[in-house]
Amino acid sequence: MALTKVGILSDTHLTRPNHLFREFVDACFSDIPIILHAGDLTDISILESFAGKEIHAVHGNMCNPSSRSTLPSKKVITLGGFRIGITHGLGYSYNPEDYLVNEFDTVDCIVYGHTHIPVCHKTGDVLFINPGSFTATSRYGSPGSYAILEIGKNLSGTLCEVPCL
Repeated sequence: MALTKVGILSDTHLTRPNHLFREFVDACFSDIPIILHAGDLTDISILESFAGKEIHAVHGNMCNPSSRSTLPSKKVITLGGFRIGITHGLGYSYNPEDYLVNEFDTVDCIVYGHTHIPVCHKTGDVLFINPGSFTATSRYGSPGSYAILEIGKNLSGTLCEVPCL
């Protein structure tokens, strides 16, 4: 079975793609055919930076009205026979995963954002991935981050730092 790589990002918080953002996208996702954006892209024009790729995105709480009316708040896609739930996440206080697992019917993976804290682990049969904030709007000056989901016989995820250019 061929391995499929999926790039995951969230919380870009940009009003439009700029030159530096495009450079980061090229550096992180040049060989990745599928992109998942877990919300707070702010403006839908951010997705133009992924031209030629299969894109799945949801809106977040900081998205402008155009993005909120164009993108769903959550969605489920199937890739390689695995069901992947995507949402930005909101409305939880302690453990977002306790809340998110109830947001989706049977899924193999839940991708979310909002917290700006990178997460990649499996609980029970569900792989949880929060790529953190791609544009380094994380707490305490931490670098930008993203995730790569690999789909083959199984699902596996890796957290990555956005490189310094």
